[in-house]
Formats: sequence, C-alpha cells, structure tokens
Amino acid sequence: MAVWGRSQLLVLAVASGLAAAGGSPVQAGPALLFDANSGHVLYAEEPDDLWHPASVTKVMTAYLVFQHIKDGTLALDHKVVQSELSHSMPPSKIGLPIGGELTVDLALQALIVKSANDVAYMLAEKVAGSAEEFVKQMNFAAKRLGMTRTVFVNPNGLPAPDQVTTARDLAKLARAVMREYPQYAALWSMADMRIGRIKLRTHNRLLKTYEGADGLKTGFTCDSGYNVIATASRDGRKLVAIVLGEPSGMQRNLRTANMLEHGFQYAPWQAVIGAKTVDAMPLAKDAKSVVTSVRETVAGFECGRRRRPVVAKSQQKRQQKAAQVRAQQKPKTAEQGSAAPVNAPAAAATAAPATAAPKAN
Repeated sequence: MAVWGRSQLLVLAVASGLAAAGGSPVQAGPALLFDANSGHVLYAEEPDDLWHPASVTKVMTAYLVFQHIKDGTLALDHKVVQSELSHSMPPSKIGLPIGGELTVDLALQALIVKSANDVAYMLAEKVAGSAEEFVKQMNFAAKRLGMTRTVFVNPNGLPAPDQVTTARDLAKLARAVMREYPQYAALWSMADMRIGRIKLRTHNRLLKTYEGADGLKTGFTCDSGYNVIATASRDGRKLVAIVLGEPSGMQRNLRTANMLEHGFQYAPWQAVIGAKTVDAMPLAKDAKSVVTSVRETVAGFECGRRRRPVVAKSQQKRQQKAAQVRAQQKPKTAEQGSAAPVNAPAAAATAAPATAAPKAN
C-alpha cells in the first residue's frame, strides 16, 4: 500500500471540505491541529462547536481504565465479563456469549483496535460496578481536564442526543492520555489484534497509509459523521489532528493527512512566534450547538444514503476478458478473409454483469 511521504503534499482543501459521495460540496466540520508536547495550535476551525463524539468516546473510557490500573484497583490480568447489557450492544462488537470473559489487557485492545461497543460496557461495569457509575466518572474526569463543553451519557459513543464534545475538548483529552500514560502508547498504534484465532483489524487506516502515524482513535455514527483523533511523529515532533464530521472514511483520512502534512512541512515556525496553546486559545464567542444535519451528507446504507456502485478489480478483469472474447467473435473484413463460427452461448457465459452491487464499508 502506498505511503504518503513527507515530500508529497496532498492537493486538497483543508478548510473548505471535500466532495460527498454524490459529488456535491459539503461544509467541513470542526478541526484542530496542534503540537502534542507544547500544545501550540497550528490550525483551528470551529474548535468549540459541539459535536457528537461517536467512538472517539472510547478514548475517555480507556483513560479511566488506565487510571484505575495506576490506582491499583484494577490489573491487566483481571477478567471482565460479558453481561446481558453489554451483550445487547450493537456492532461493532466482539460478541462473546453472556458470561464470557476477557482479560483487561485483551479488552483494552478490543476497545481501541476493534472499537468494540460491548467491551466498553464490560470495562465500565468492571471498573465502576455499573455503566451509570462509570459515566459519572467520565464526566468528573472531563471536568477535571477542563473539557468544559463535553457531556458523556454512555461509555462507547453509540448515538445519544446529549453526548457531545468539541475538537478543543478532545485535544485536552488526547494530551492527557499521552502525557499521563505513555506506557500504553503501543495500544493506540496497533493495526490489528487477536482474540484466540480471530484477527481483528483497526478502523484507523492512517496507521498504514500515512508516514509516521501512530494513534489514536476513529469514530463514526450517522449523526456524527466520520471522526478521528490522529497522532503522527516525525523527526522528534509529534502532532495531533482532530477532524470531526467528514462524510466518508476516505475523506476523513485525506483531510487529516493534509492537516498533518501542513503541520510537518509548513507550521513549525508558528511555535516560536507566540502561537496560542489548546488551553490558552480564546473560547469562540459564536460556538455552535450540535449539528443535526450531518446524516444528510454521510454516505452509507445505514444512514439512508446509497454509496456509488464500485466495480471490484476481479470483476473488471472479467469484463475485460469478455470484451476480448466479443472482439474475437466479430467477422473479419474482406481483406482479412472469413472467420470460423464462434460458439456464441459459450462466449456470452464468459461475460460479467456491467456493474457490481454496492457494498457497505
């Protein structure tokens, strides 16, 4: 798979957004780019607008698990159990039967890599005794970290009207996770993990397509669009890009990669001329409440919008082969002489349909 190198700038618009699957332009959602160590902001767009976090919520869930391990009330070899409530969660999930167990270590991997909704509840119930008590801890931690516009109502980010955050608040959370718990950095950069014989892969494609990408977490619901907190490291610098509300996973990745590339290539000088930090940047006076029309721009069957049909490479090859067979069937011209008859039914059987059924990603 191709990797975007540091000398290959993407010809994309950072602020104006990208085209939706239907081809029409869409308004870009909130975005923030900052230096992980200093907190200096290199790019900001509507960082205080409210947004549904989706599975980016799980960064806070993991943060609290790390905190309890540090406090000694939890250990990586402790077991978490699939309850009726956690089992009832919709995908993405690992789907253990009720009563099934995982170690906390494996549960953290499944939470981050697979973005397992059931595992988020399994961890919450282990840590706090109930999901409700865990959510209280989430909101207490958010307040302590200065996440002034964030409210959590569940530990996995599944759709909930009152579960909201901002790009700036997510930046504060990301900095806290990296600063306070660097020993878990490898979890955020895992491209895949195993539970028994089952291999689970990350939703964070940037880990394989962007040079230096090393974390953190993606998220998606129809009402949030495609979100990500993405980290990347080069030449001793670590940048964090937060992108919210993109209409597809590909556009989320492109916008994020473009922001990171901008930071590595052109923005280092901002850190030495008094750039504002995540904490010191003035709160936007015109910060908006949560957007309710995101679903109208998000591509996908689950959101009520059909993706464009995509013809698989294997089917393209079959179509090309069928075209060659049909070309051989054409009678030769008088100058070329006559051609032997061709078995038309056999040739027709070789041809593939013109289009493939669209697939949901």
